[in-house]
Amino acid sequence: MFLYVLLACVGIVQCFPSGLVSGSCGTLMPVHGASAQNSNSPFTVNVTSGNTTFKEGDEITVSLNAQSGDHFKGFMLQANLVGSVNPIGTFTVTDNETQVISCGSLANGAVSHKTRSEKTSVQAKWTAPTSGQLGNIEFRATFVRSKETFWVGVKSSTVVYNGTGTTATVAPTVPSNPDCGKTKVCFSQPNNCDPTTSTACYFMAVQTSSNQSEMIIEMFGQSDGYVAIGFSDDQRMGNDDIYICIKNSAGVLQVQHAYSTGRETPNILELGNVTNIKTQLTNGNINCSFTSRNAISTGSRATSTSQYYLMIASGPSNQGNIQFHTSRFVSSTKADLLNPSQVTSSNEEFPAIVKAHGALMLIAWMTTGSLGMMIARYLKGVAKGQGLGGKDFWFLAHVSLMVLSVIATAIAFILVFSYAQDWAGGAHPVLGCLVMILSLIQPIVAAFRCEPQDERRFIFNWAHSFIALAIKALAVAAIFTGLELFEEYKTDGWMLKVMGGFITWEAMTYILQDLNFRARKKDSDIFSCGSMKPEIVLLLVFLLGNLAFLIALLVGIGTT
Repeated sequence: MFLYVLLACVGIVQCFPSGLVSGSCGTLMPVHGASAQNSNSPFTVNVTSGNTTFKEGDEITVSLNAQSGDHFKGFMLQANLVGSVNPIGTFTVTDNETQVISCGSLANGAVSHKTRSEKTSVQAKWTAPTSGQLGNIEFRATFVRSKETFWVGVKSSTVVYNGTGTTATVAPTVPSNPDCGKTKVCFSQPNNCDPTTSTACYFMAVQTSSNQSEMIIEMFGQSDGYVAIGFSDDQRMGNDDIYICIKNSAGVLQVQHAYSTGRETPNILELGNVTNIKTQLTNGNINCSFTSRNAISTGSRATSTSQYYLMIASGPSNQGNIQFHTSRFVSSTKADLLNPSQVTSSNEEFPAIVKAHGALMLIAWMTTGSLGMMIARYLKGVAKGQGLGGKDFWFLAHVSLMVLSVIATAIAFILVFSYAQDWAGGAHPVLGCLVMILSLIQPIVAAFRCEPQDERRFIFNWAHSFIALAIKALAVAAIFTGLELFEEYKTDGWMLKVMGGFITWEAMTYILQDLNFRARKKDSDIFSCGSMKPEIVLLLVFLLGNLAFLIALLVGIGTT
């Protein structure tokens, strides 16, 4: 049965032998799990001799040819306005080796193979549209010799449009901001920069119809791969509606629609109801404009409001796929798409109140909480019988440090919820809530403990220790997930590494303290330090290292 399943998959592995490859429209990129060849193609795309111009309704014969002695098994052919990747016109086929396929809503918008038989030449006839915006065209094809060997975006010579209709402006005019605040919502970085005069300007504009059924979107920015714009409910990536203007494998700009789920590569969606796409690539500046009738969807709700944070990102691309962005800008406030305005960018990625939340949680569960737990476990025998109000010093230190931890946690909890005023989702807020709940339960349990001599005291001891261990584990997990949010747009992840170093440092200290604790039961020490007891020395050494790690993380949060 296993061999039968493997044999049944061969047809799929062999590069879609049926030729039903509509999913590759626009990019012309086969889904083979391999990269296209960079060498000169041994195959050519040719138009009928003499067909150097065309007009509405004209028919042009296109042939795909292999060099002498060579062959191809699969192919895909489409016509595009020069500078665009969107198919135009319709095809008819003339032999049994070819078939027409649909590209999006355009029926018969491309031609492909029907079988994987070896081919040296195929022909198809292309018919120009009879209406709409037209311009100079070129025919582009992908040739597949084998699953691993294929050439993408092989072009014909340009066929010049000389009809009487409206000529398409494939390259849009550079978006400008005189209409910003009048008919458009605009967002740029630097604030209020003008892309007509500054190539260092990242710019997006949205002009929305009164019922929000149609948006005219413009984007501009300097990039060697892509520029993307997004609509979000918050200032972080995740659950965002995105449009991407990206270089495909042939170096031609195309528009993609995507949905962001966070740090992962966005999910590419069907382009949907997007029309009037215009693109331009000049001196490293990517410029796209289009009309979208797609509803904006941000996960938690869809089109329930016209207010969104606006985002611009740019970075490299690889074979038409976006890579991690190198630049990212987010509006400081939500923009009302129905109310034309000039939106400014946020000067800092995280507001001060969020940074304060993170700082307090680090102080509570890296320093005060850790010291309080360590003192309770290992320093009960130090200065026993000495203290205030009948309480030993270790107990007073433990209670004071843990009270500070609970107060800091509560303040941090209140700060972040007063800022968000909503449930953000994800693991971090869940972990934070559990830490807050258990931090409030722990002192309540302690307040109702029985006397040390009581026969049921062990119940409290076990419950108190278990809750403390649970709080510590959840707090560490919450800190890691919180630091991950702070470093969401950074590739080095150095704060996570520092936190990992702290956990290692704390674990080593616990191991040494435990070894000393066991040695003390045998009336010995693991080392001698004059009159100072080993557990105090270990505590002080731990505190010094603790402060070093804490300060490093606080500086990291402050600079994000």
